[in-house]
Amino acid sequence: MTDSSTDTTAEPAASLPVACSAVQSAGGSAELISVRMRKPVGRPKDEELPARRRQEILDAAALFFARLGYPNSDLKLLAEELGVAKGTLYRYFPSKKHLFLATVDNCMQQLNDHVNIASLSIESPLERIEHALRAYFRFFDTHPYVVELIVQERAEFKDRSLTVSLDRDKGGIWKQYFVELMEQGVLRDVPVERLVETMSSLLYGVIFNKFVSGFSESLESKTEDVLDIVFNGLMKEKNCYIAKGSHGSEINSQ
Repeated sequence: MTDSSTDTTAEPAASLPVACSAVQSAGGSAELISVRMRKPVGRPKDEELPARRRQEILDAAALFFARLGYPNSDLKLLAEELGVAKGTLYRYFPSKKHLFLATVDNCMQQLNDHVNIASLSIESPLERIEHALRAYFRFFDTHPYVVELIVQERAEFKDRSLTVSLDRDKGGIWKQYFVELMEQGVLRDVPVERLVETMSSLLYGVIFNKFVSGFSESLESKTEDVLDIVFNGLMKEKNCYIAKGSHGSEINSQ
């Protein structure tokens, strides 16, 4: 029970700038003491949340664009599939075009990472190329929708550089492998850019041949065929072909 000496004219606690609590004094009377308001301790800020959310959007967008096609895709539908507001998508990507191109680039980064992991631990440069090529094909076997995205990118944004070319990999691993083989005397001393471009065109053709024709074999099963043709060639006699660049070619009969 409150002591009669308590000041009943004091302002209500709700209007005070500090919180008040009643304690029992040594003399038995209740006294009000102020307690400084403290900010409640909440869950610490998740610094990695924006990066995770962005990656979730990119992963979902890859399947979304591959299924509907870029012209027919509405980001409102994608937002509904992700269970977020449409504005959340625009918080990370200012337009559908930005999201689509970022999605394609993300898939290519995943491809490069996949190839790197598969090949960097191999010591022999020749075996490294085999493992890298096998991983390259395996990626498209397990991510066939990426081919659809590349086709759409070619159709909608022709000014962009070829996405799946080997010389577009950020680490330049293919150039490094070929240079090492040249230094070891395994390959002829030819411009590495020319070698990478030719190899890239060959792989590009294999991937899209499967996409168009729909042959049942996996792309990975083509690894040995590609390596055999590239490194062993077609002719029985070595050095019987002399390249003449854009001015034609010449066959050395000697």
